[in-house]
Amino acid sequence: MTRSRAAALVATVAASALLLTACGGSLEASGQLDANKLTIYSAQHKNLTEEWAKTFQDKTGVQVQIRYGNDSSMGAQIVQEGTKSPADVFLTENSPAMTTVQNAGLLAKVDDATIGQVGDAYVPSSHDWVGIAARSTVLVYNPSKISEAQLPTSIMDLAKPEYAGKWGAAAGGADFQAIVSAILELKGQDATAAWLAALKSGAKIYQNNIATMKAVNAGQVPMGIIYHYYWYRDQALDKSSSGNTKLHYFKHEDPGAFVSLSGGAVLKSSKHANDAQKFLAFVTSKDGQQLLASSDAKEYAVGRGVASDPALPPLDTLEAPKIDPFTLNGPKVIELMTQAGIL
Repeated sequence: MTRSRAAALVATVAASALLLTACGGSLEASGQLDANKLTIYSAQHKNLTEEWAKTFQDKTGVQVQIRYGNDSSMGAQIVQEGTKSPADVFLTENSPAMTTVQNAGLLAKVDDATIGQVGDAYVPSSHDWVGIAARSTVLVYNPSKISEAQLPTSIMDLAKPEYAGKWGAAAGGADFQAIVSAILELKGQDATAAWLAALKSGAKIYQNNIATMKAVNAGQVPMGIIYHYYWYRDQALDKSSSGNTKLHYFKHEDPGAFVSLSGGAVLKSSKHANDAQKFLAFVTSKDGQQLLASSDAKEYAVGRGVASDPALPPLDTLEAPKIDPFTLNGPKVIELMTQAGIL
């Protein structure tokens, strides 16, 4: 990431006045953060974060407050704050933002017992943070606009001329940037740059995953790249944004089968390090992961011995590529996407 872009991102964060939200009243924070409370910086789903925090507070008596933002801006905020950050815990939706903070040397090692509560595939080799949830890349498509036989067999095929104008994505979001980081890791810089050039010239760009899915549902574009949980959440409700669509899983360890990890970490500068470690231990425990599995988030549980929502195809059937999330290069992805004129 260029220095000027990082500075602009930090300025955007500061101007946005990241939201401080209450959990059941007792976790309310307004104005200045309370230095006596465990402070969570969260880019995760609000309802899920609040349920984790409220349950943890009720179980332990540790007072908790939450500050919300999105992955990249919150990661940049922590890096800017450095060792003076008031954050004790950082929760992300995707791992590249966590890697940004890790590469700045701001994370403490996660307790071994906590690491052991999560499946091996969901722990970075650094052990500077731990997976707390997972989401799968999928292709949502409208069968009235494109048949299953016409679908690409790889996400890389979307760069072919025959798919120009036939797919969409929320290219500006952290979710999509995490998917691109998997392409970069698996296919290299040249192939990623070529794929992004095809995205720029041949894909329709939407504001977010929901907008992408709605466009596919309405027949505005035949297919789009999203994360699985948007589709499953809508299917569990009234199907108003997904009723005309189906999901295609690329499988075969394709970059399009990438499973992105949500991460949890403790800041080295935490003034409540023991409680912060206890919070991560709770989130990755059976109780914490069952809260995830039973929530409306529709993300995958990653804790050992905890089944995800039964509506979801099991993680071990998705044939996801084997990627160490520690190696995903978020800043390089932003650089490549900027060079392609997407960001």
